[in-house]
Amino acid sequence: MPRLENCTWSCSCAARGRHKAQLENTTAPLAAKVGEMLSSSVPSPSLTLVGPGARSPSTSSASSTLNLSQHLVQRSVVLFVVGAFMALVLNLLQIQRNVTLFPDEVISTLFSSAWWVPLCCGMAAAVVGLLYPCIDSHLGEPHKFKREWASVMRCIAVFVGINHASAKLDFANNVQLSLTLAALSLGLWWTFDRSRSGLGLGITIAFVATLITQFLVYNGVYQYTSPDFLYIRSWLPCIFFSGGVTVGNIGRQLAMGIPEKPHND
Repeated sequence: MPRLENCTWSCSCAARGRHKAQLENTTAPLAAKVGEMLSSSVPSPSLTLVGPGARSPSTSSASSTLNLSQHLVQRSVVLFVVGAFMALVLNLLQIQRNVTLFPDEVISTLFSSAWWVPLCCGMAAAVVGLLYPCIDSHLGEPHKFKREWASVMRCIAVFVGINHASAKLDFANNVQLSLTLAALSLGLWWTFDRSRSGLGLGITIAFVATLITQFLVYNGVYQYTSPDFLYIRSWLPCIFFSGGVTVGNIGRQLAMGIPEKPHND
């Protein structure tokens, strides 16, 4: 009896082993055929996953470029509006104090200003506001000093105060007024900027804007009363410098959402 059980157990194990071997012999060629079919159907060695959550590099780069372009247009529009509004307000102050003189047909308009004044100042503000963060990123010196809207609003208030002082303060001569406004303009840069790029761009903007103003006054577009620096007032470059720093801070604040180039010390 024990021998019969052992014989039966051994026979069943042997049959199971033969069945397993047959399955292995059958599935091995099948797997090889499937591998050949897959290798022939895929042209490249790498497979690309396609699904609802998968995004190709070209699609992601195109979307990032589109977002960057939209952000650039939005910043340009905001800077243009700010520059045009500030030009209208500050130019009206200069006209009321008889610092600048326009023809009679210009004074009789709604804002007592020529149509090209807000247009040119808005375009200049857009260019300057976009140029400041671009130069910061190119130089690898991201501007981190007082980057908050409260500081930007205080900078705008100081700039308006400097422009107001140029029309309201009475000094013995224009040289004293110019030195005072120059000190105030440098104080504005030191208080709200303190960057080499901001200082360099502010000086460049003041130089270029002064040349353009000299050209306009020379051609009789408008004029200044009591000119002491060729055809304009000697303190006008200080206004351009402080205005460039102010608009630059606005542009930097608007560009905070864009990743900056890291600074290597």
